[in-house]
Amino acid sequence: MEKKVMLVDGMALLFRAFYATAMSNYYMINSKGVPTNAVYGMVKHLFTAARVHEPTHVIACWDMGSKTFRNDLFDAYKANRSAPPEEMVPQFDLAKEVTEALGIPNVGMGGYEADDCIGTLSRHYREEAEVTILTGDQDMLQLLQPNVSVLLLKKGYGNYEEYTEDRLMEEKGIRPRQLIDLKAFMGDSSDNYPGVKGIGEKTALKLLHQFESIEGILENIGSLTKAQRSKIEADLDMLHLSRDLAEIRCDAEVSHPLEESFFQVEEERMAEKFNELEFRNWRKNLI
Repeated sequence: MEKKVMLVDGMALLFRAFYATAMSNYYMINSKGVPTNAVYGMVKHLFTAARVHEPTHVIACWDMGSKTFRNDLFDAYKANRSAPPEEMVPQFDLAKEVTEALGIPNVGMGGYEADDCIGTLSRHYREEAEVTILTGDQDMLQLLQPNVSVLLLKKGYGNYEEYTEDRLMEEKGIRPRQLIDLKAFMGDSSDNYPGVKGIGEKTALKLLHQFESIEGILENIGSLTKAQRSKIEADLDMLHLSRDLAEIRCDAEVSHPLEESFFQVEEERMAEKFNELEFRNWRKNLI
């Protein structure tokens, strides 16, 4: 049997599901007073993707606390993010309980983000399996490789943009690794680091098409326009730091034996958990 691994970005699915219904103040609060809208939606995303892509193995990856090595590199990393809404807070642990009840292992590592765990595991598994990353985060496109594709969630359920190395090249004319350098120039307002002031996506892409990498651009800095050169030279340290922050690490000390992630839901265990959480009409709406 051909092995097909789906690596799930748990946080991305959970937040997307939460905000899809929270906008209309629909939190699915059960009789114990616990909101479940994010977990319910996350499960729906999971089952929908599993139906379409038929993975043989599934693993969920999670952030383990808000501080990572990136905060050591740059104090202000993600410092602009507000605390999650109170209806979201109890659902973080619930989500992991639910994936566990579905027989899906939860993987995470202190000091690293879920992205780094996904990157590391995708490198481990791609030699022996076809790997699909399920996420809403475009940053994951830097992980594309032979045998590694990315499914980007779009609005609603069952709508995805499927990316391979070839599709990325068709769309942007760059390779996955070059996305890291692109982000180093552009910065990332949601992660709160600036990149190079005054250099946006259009200019950065043009320079990368021409010179391949940050090193290539710096080696040829004399052939850039005066404005480009002065902007890069003014923010050179931040350019290098931004690249460090943008790069998903694929060498985190995280592992999980593939044979322990075989995707086979135990109906009884799942039913017990869904009923405990008071998921309504789950047989009809979820599976």
